[in-house]
Amino acid sequence: MPEPSVRPACDADGAAVAPLLYETAAGLYDRYAGGRELALRLLRRAFHEEGNNTSKGVVTVAELGGRVVGVLAAFPVEENARRAGAFMRLTLRTIPPWRWPGALWVYWAGARATPAPPMSALYIDALATDPAHRRRGVASALLEEAEHQAHAAGLRAVALDTSLGNKAARALYLGAGYQEVAFRPPGRTLPGFVALVKEL
Repeated sequence: MPEPSVRPACDADGAAVAPLLYETAAGLYDRYAGGRELALRLLRRAFHEEGNNTSKGVVTVAELGGRVVGVLAAFPVEENARRAGAFMRLTLRTIPPWRWPGALWVYWAGARATPAPPMSALYIDALATDPAHRRRGVASALLEEAEHQAHAAGLRAVALDTSLGNKAARALYLGAGYQEVAFRPPGRTLPGFVALVKEL
């Protein structure tokens, strides 16, 4: 089988990237934006707008046979608050006003529910593989790329978080050398989260 190839995202990738990003947290995106179509519209718009946590400039894609089958959104931890704020402001310009209270609640509750990553790390905000192309090395190739990006930026670690119940993702990260360093229990209709870090 061919190995996945990894490259920076380009403008033409927006239509393929948005559904992959959506699948990283479909239920939360539905609550945040008001449904799948609104969430996909927001993600497509965010991809093409600079400065947020899903902007083209922080997205890397993985291809198999010339088709985008995986996505990574990563940036230094110190940029996280600024990028998340930009995504929130874009959300308020994109979704109907009556959806704003729900979006703001998910934004603030999610920020409190996830453990804080170390400041010296590259933060993986999203990592996804097309379900039809799993177990082909796509996620592993993207994790390797995150390590290259961290080294290039002079950062000492790669950090991410995932839901406590996502056993497949947790196994992948542990197998790639990550350590589970912090846990947050479920609460207020949000899933529990686990933070993972790999020192470089």
